[in-house]
Amino acid sequence: MITKVKPDKQKSESLKKMAEITLERLDNTDMGKYPSNTLLDYYDVVHKLMEAFTLREGIKVKGEGAHQELVDYIAKQQKIDEQMRQFLQQMRDYRNRISYEGFMIHKNYIDLNKAIIRGIIKHLFEQLK
Repeated sequence: MITKVKPDKQKSESLKKMAEITLERLDNTDMGKYPSNTLLDYYDVVHKLMEAFTLREGIKVKGEGAHQELVDYIAKQQKIDEQMRQFLQQMRDYRNRISYEGFMIHKNYIDLNKAIIRGIIKHLFEQLK
């Protein structure tokens, strides 16, 4: 559920900083050895940045299906094309499957999609400037 809240620039900055720290830690990890954890970390970074953006704008997404709704909201606001929105939703689905079902991501997924994920992260950081 999307609700209007008072814009919270301080919390937005804190989430952005946590995303930077997670990304730094990820850069020091053997991604090929830990592909599922790598995907979890990448998704965590993307999620923190999306939430930082919405909090800065005075929007809070919560409740059942909040992550899915957040991806759709950000895609609409940032005019991310349908293919990119679907990719983010796939990442969200994989994150849920890893967290709740023990699903394993193959290292090829990370190798093939790292540039796309990094591009999304770069775009979100730019939107927060």
